[in-house]
Amino acid sequence: MAARGPYAKGVAKRAEILETALDVIARNGYSGATVREIADAVGLSQNGLLHYFGSKDALFTEILRRRDEVDDLAYGLRTGDDEAQLTEAMSALVTHNASVPGLVQLYARLSNEASEPGHPSHEYFRERYRSIRSLGTEVFARLQAEGRVRDDLDPAELGMLLFALLDGMQTQWMYDPESVDMAGAIDRFIALMAPAHR
Repeated sequence: MAARGPYAKGVAKRAEILETALDVIARNGYSGATVREIADAVGLSQNGLLHYFGSKDALFTEILRRRDEVDDLAYGLRTGDDEAQLTEAMSALVTHNASVPGLVQLYARLSNEASEPGHPSHEYFRERYRSIRSLGTEVFARLQAEGRVRDDLDPAELGMLLFALLDGMQTQWMYDPESVDMAGAIDRFIALMAPAHR
């Protein structure tokens, strides 16, 4: 049974805020997307907007969480069945990220700030990194079992390295977007893992 009344309206408004914030940040960049601008776009005061999240950091954390959900659905990193699909999904995701630099900036800035255990976004990033390392381990273990990845490589380490490469490439790309080919670097990294006889 669907929720009704004020609770349902609150859930709907929160979802509207997150979708609007994704657009505003993608369009204007992290530094150019103020709480006031997001509030104006959804017809709320700044205090009214923050009422739904508690703080600016909590708002930005939920924006990133929503971005993860949207990207998971759009690019299927968790559903790819083989190496080709993984490579295509990763390439598509980093190509998409290049089209939304504001969200990449938000992720980079907040992930650095949240490294301190007391930061409101710390737990989100800690769980996110655990989740993507686990995903990488599962994918590379499967590919290894199918003979698509060398036997002498540790799937857990490969998963960690893949997402570390992705984060590092995004940082370099923010400084020099014309010279850094994020998708190409991911493709080449995955190709390095193939057995020599392939």
